[in-house]
Amino acid sequence: MRHILFALSLTFASAVSAQQTYQVPVSEAQEPMAKGQFEPTWESLRTYDTPEWFRNAKFGIWAHWGPQCVEGSGDWMAREMYMEGNGKYNHHREHYGHPSEFGFKDVLPLFRAENWDPEALVTFYKEIGAEYFFALGNHHDNFDLWDSQYQEWNSKQIGPKKDILAGWAEACRKNNLPFGISFHADHAWTWYEPSRRFDMKGDMRGKLYDGWLTREDGYKPNADGTEKWWKGLDPQNLYAQNHDMSRNTWDNGAIHSQWGWEGGACPPSQEYATNFYNRTLDAINRYNPDLIYFDVTVLPFYPVSDAGMKIAAHMYNHHNAETAVSPAGKKAKKGAVNPAKASQNPGVVFGKILSDEQKEALVWDVERGAPNEIMAQPWQCCNCIGDWHYNTNTYRNNHYKNAATIMKLLVDIVSKNGNMLLSVPLRADGTFDEKEKAILDEFGAWMKVNKESIIGTRPWKKFGEGPIADSTIKINAQGFNDGNYAKAGSNEIRFTQKGNTVYATALEWPKDMVMNIKSLANESIKSVELLGYGKVKFAQNPTEILVILPEKCNTLAPVLKVTMK
Repeated sequence: MRHILFALSLTFASAVSAQQTYQVPVSEAQEPMAKGQFEPTWESLRTYDTPEWFRNAKFGIWAHWGPQCVEGSGDWMAREMYMEGNGKYNHHREHYGHPSEFGFKDVLPLFRAENWDPEALVTFYKEIGAEYFFALGNHHDNFDLWDSQYQEWNSKQIGPKKDILAGWAEACRKNNLPFGISFHADHAWTWYEPSRRFDMKGDMRGKLYDGWLTREDGYKPNADGTEKWWKGLDPQNLYAQNHDMSRNTWDNGAIHSQWGWEGGACPPSQEYATNFYNRTLDAINRYNPDLIYFDVTVLPFYPVSDAGMKIAAHMYNHHNAETAVSPAGKKAKKGAVNPAKASQNPGVVFGKILSDEQKEALVWDVERGAPNEIMAQPWQCCNCIGDWHYNTNTYRNNHYKNAATIMKLLVDIVSKNGNMLLSVPLRADGTFDEKEKAILDEFGAWMKVNKESIIGTRPWKKFGEGPIADSTIKINAQGFNDGNYAKAGSNEIRFTQKGNTVYATALEWPKDMVMNIKSLANESIKSVELLGYGKVKFAQNPTEILVILPEKCNTLAPVLKVTMK
């Protein structure tokens, strides 16, 4: 994931016609786009309907896990280790060496996943309430976490010597959980530009970092006279820097205003865009994910390339075919596309910073935030209990979101027709730490009692009441406003519904153990139940209903089940 972006213009992201031409069209010679109901145009993709299972799921867990977890210095370390004076640069140089001699390519063999047990992890995630699971397919570091046929720098060949995606997919099948894959490697093109820098001062001033290396350099002897460990591999297939630099490339913040391939980013080559397209289709075809996620503005390489549009159309057609897997991971009978089944489960494709028209074609993802209104289309918030990649300082300094904060965010998001995808950082060995475990256990205990107010619900006629609900809270670029909701207290009430039942959740236990709910004052109420306890008495007047809570049934927040007459 990336840091907070500057506000990006949506001008380039408006809907385009079927006659749209692209600066960098991809080739389908190696991976043909699946044919079917959907074409790679906005007109066609807007016929998409979000599958009901996703609308019902509401909560997923994400293992945002890969070789950047090795050093424990947090997200974007494979970029920032090449920024002289940066904390991640200093950490890397102190513990591993100078980036001219020990670059990120040399970190990869240290990612061993030696204690990784995907079945145990996915089983645990399901036990605490997850209704779907996401694995990292590749990050901006450009390392594929599967037996990739289009990227030689992959987890089957280097590091764990395992097909990570295959392990996660099998665990999801055994647990009957929908499986998702996130792909981020399209931005390695600009993200790795610092790997071609050099120190401006100090004892290694002027020494080029290893982003300049080529395949031929692997055959040159080390100091001990032996060839490099990566002999036969091309570092440029990892770093992807055989191109002109973007404008202001030495400005560490410039990448944020160039994330949407505007503002001076060096345009990707056809070879590079096609390679990402091939890798993504390869993973879709092999592992049959029910969901795919991109950390991009709209879609990968949009609007300079058709790669993302073709990937989205392929995903939907792949799932509409009778050879696609269901959310349960079971193959259907082989055969041609059945028009009668079209759009029943076309899968889910996420995009960020979308126009209203694009939200009909893709599921809108909001990073670390939420709109402050009910959205007409289902959407998702992706968030993390700490840093995106494992960060030992987050652990040491107790900077994880606590269980109460996770609950508040989830309840608020679901009240607005959203789902929450929660990243739980894993250490390089494939395990989470005991502090994360305690947080998840506490949250899971709340979910066990109260998940009927979350899973399978729909928004009520209003999402909530309280000072935060009544405020104007704007999204910053692709999100980044979750701090507003984490502050919510007992005077914030959120609503969901199932049939004639409305669930009202106070976002923390009121100190006086009394819930006053204005929005239900004029409703015809049959009964009120406190989940985890049973029926409770209530009083109703023209301005509110008043419920005296008998006792705390959990550590986080009370949920009332209000049955209407």
